Amino acid sequence: MSVEFIGFITNNNASETIVRSGPVLDPPYIETVAKAHELAGFDRALLAFHSTTPDALQVAQHVLGITRKLKVMIAQRPGFTAPTLLARQLATLDQFYPDRVSLHVITGGNATELRQDGNTLDDKDERYARTGEFLDIVRQEWTSEKPFDYRGKYYQVERGFSQIKPHQKGGIYTFVGGGSDAAIEVAGKHADTFALWGESYAQVRDVTARVRTAAARHGRPAPRFSLSVRPILADTEEKAWAKAEAILARATELQDQTGYRKPADGHATAGAKRLLALADQGTRIDKRLWTEIAKLTGANSNTTALVGTPEQVAEVFGDYYDLGVSHFLIRGFDPLIDAIDYGRALIPLTRKLIAARDATRGIAAE
Repeated sequence: MSVEFIGFITNNNASETIVRSGPVLDPPYIETVAKAHELAGFDRALLAFHSTTPDALQVAQHVLGITRKLKVMIAQRPGFTAPTLLARQLATLDQFYPDRVSLHVITGGNATELRQDGNTLDDKDERYARTGEFLDIVRQEWTSEKPFDYRGKYYQVERGFSQIKPHQKGGIYTFVGGGSDAAIEVAGKHADTFALWGESYAQVRDVTARVRTAAARHGRPAPRFSLSVRPILADTEEKAWAKAEAILARATELQDQTGYRKPADGHATAGAKRLLALADQGTRIDKRLWTEIAKLTGANSNTTALVGTPEQVAEVFGDYYDLGVSHFLIRGFDPLIDAIDYGRALIPLTRKLIAARDATRGIAAE
């Protein structure tokens, strides 16, 4: 099983510890970060979706144009673009940039934010049911050789058909994320890779088992699994933990200016609740999973960190790999600098460690 590293390209220089000083859409910064990811050895980079931010599809197209081989992972929320249209948009992009396009399906857990885009479904299970129908149609647009009809609760299509098909045979590679039972059911039917937060070993075992069971119910092989985490690195473990504490102090100080804080209404998605439950168990989980930023911000995004030297964090990635995780989505609190830093040691060390484990298993199997 090959391992893949996924980065994160923000629209501007901002994070929990950095207050944005430039424009909301900062093309020179985007270009610099994209090229840094490619040079650092990342396979792919996520372009995120939010109800108030620049359009990820267009940002991704720009990233593809200024890099040579970096793949993009384009986050989209079902319910706001017609599935037939999005399928053709992505297929067109995949023909311009063969095999470099993937879709990240984010149904969205915060009904208040979703209403900013006109969402009328407050019930999360209903939103995931809509996502399932959405992906049914997208897949047919990508693969059907003749017009098709679709009659669902949320979508109805008459003689749907796309002349343009993706370069990727069978359709564009699709990630599905979410922590609820409804999310896992959709992933079992549609995901090529299921995206987890940076959770404990026990939580990863639990979620991956549930997703595999859901896939089996739909007669599909189990998807691959991705883990999202924030590595905090230094040349000694002591310095790494000191760096983590400095990040926490800085994030606490800047909450009012950055906006990274617990939701005022106390809202938390199923995924966020899992991270917050983990934080209640302690600040350091397993070998070196750190939960303080999740606790500080309400875990509204991937906010758990792995703290240590590059060798120590690579070892933990090896542990997750043994649990079935093959994709690691990593981003730092200083996005550009950390992406470069990950490419110096963490990424090559992890690839080397996992290749050695695979070779050992191969010899043992023989």
